[in-house]
Amino acid sequence: MNLWEKITGSDMTKEMKAFEARAKKLPAEYQAAWGEVTANLWSYSSFSGRNLMPILDGVLGLLEESAAEGQRVQEVLGDDIKGFCAALAGEEGAKTYRDKWRQQLNQNVAKKLGK
Repeated sequence: MNLWEKITGSDMTKEMKAFEARAKKLPAEYQAAWGEVTANLWSYSSFSGRNLMPILDGVLGLLEESAAEGQRVQEVLGDDIKGFCAALAGEEGAKTYRDKWRQQLNQNVAKKLGK
């Protein structure tokens, strides 16, 4: 990845298009689950969202393997997709915007107090 791609985010656009092309090959219920997963994971993204690319790739790989084995989506992801995404992002160390703002506020208060 060169500097221009990093600045413009075109590398991520290409990667997301590749993810979507892979997702279109999945059965309908898996495509719906993929849409929910991507929607729920974006709240855990960094400013650029690059931290989510490996997570999304892993989830899509899991969905592809499960679809090939003939499993149902609920067997793989469970009934709580939002909880699945939160657990997945938490394991990867991803933080929500709220977590980042809380940390920044705590640092600013500590500076003002001279700690």
